[in-house]
This record gives sequence, C-alpha cells and structure tokens, in this order.
Amino acid sequence: MTTYDSTNIFAKILRGEIPCHKIHEDHHTLAFMDVMPMTEGHCLVVPKAPSRGLLDADAAELSHVITAVQKVAKAAVAATGADGFQIRQYNEPAGGQTVFHLHFHILPMKDGVPLKPHTGQMADHGELAKMAEKIRTHLTK
Repeated sequence: MTTYDSTNIFAKILRGEIPCHKIHEDHHTLAFMDVMPMTEGHCLVVPKAPSRGLLDADAAELSHVITAVQKVAKAAVAATGADGFQIRQYNEPAGGQTVFHLHFHILPMKDGVPLKPHTGQMADHGELAKMAEKIRTHLTK
C-alpha cells in the first residue's frame, strides 16, 4: 500500500479548493453529492483526517465516520423515497478504489431500478444542488 497523497480530489474539496454540493459537515467528516451519481441521491462521506483507505484510518476517526454515514444514509433514503440502500467502500486499485482518500458511497435504491454505470460524465450541478438541499432537510440533529 502506498502513502496518502494530499493532492487527491477529496483532499482538495476538504481544503475548499474544489467546490462540492455539501450535505453535512462536522468536526470529523464531510458529506457531499457524488458528481457522477449511480442512483438518485448518491452521496459520499469522507473523514477530514487524511487516510488512504480503511486499513490506514485511525480507529477513533472511523467511529465518527460511520456515525456520519448512518446519519446521511437515513436522510438520503428519506429524501429519495428509497426502498433500501447500499454502502460501498473500496480499497486500493484491485478493490476498485479510484480516489485514494477514504470514502463511503451511500446509494439509495428503489425496487426495480438498476444502478447507472459510473460513466465519468458529471451530472447537472443544479440538480445535484437540489438533491443536496432535499437530503439536508431530512438530517436529524
């Protein structure tokens, strides 16, 4: 496993160098819309502490991250009227990871609606902003 690269896109988002459609932020985590969504409401939760993946993450930080994942997943499911959801987390190229900052995908799912392929095409930013707002309205304190 290689070391953490502070020039990855999520590190840049965390530093405010690249904008995002923010859903939730606390001292330890940031949640935002995936710009190439595979399903309606597809969002990401990242720790603010630098870690490449699950194996090099601080265990105490992970507890904060999974709490945020649960909170955002509840809100995303409510906002989209999903019948269920998936949580995906990839590690290293062989495991499907393409951005080397620990992150969790939240994929709200509806019965009979397949996931879209990850094509590399960005979604409409106006639609992403609307969905981020909709999810935020369902966040619990």
